[in-house]
Amino acid sequence: MISYLDIMLYVQIALSGICMYRIIRGPTIPDRMVGIDIFGILVVGICAIIAIETEKSYILDIGIAWIILSFIGTLTLAKYLSGKKINE
Repeated sequence: MISYLDIMLYVQIALSGICMYRIIRGPTIPDRMVGIDIFGILVVGICAIIAIETEKSYILDIGIAWIILSFIGTLTLAKYLSGKKINE
């Protein structure tokens, strides 16, 4: 029998596919970056669902590391698009 967690996992995977379309076909770089940010959030959600289903907490650490790297990448791109150097 399919549980609610399985349904949520399938929905998250489907939404990830939609985000991948936005990343590949985005008309501008900021649109692609927004797609990457949303994809990162969905990956953390997938990690959380898998951690709940398997009862392995180290999967949450992977999700936390992913979201930290995504945040740093977003800040770096924002500084680059504003015309500033990264170390300013």
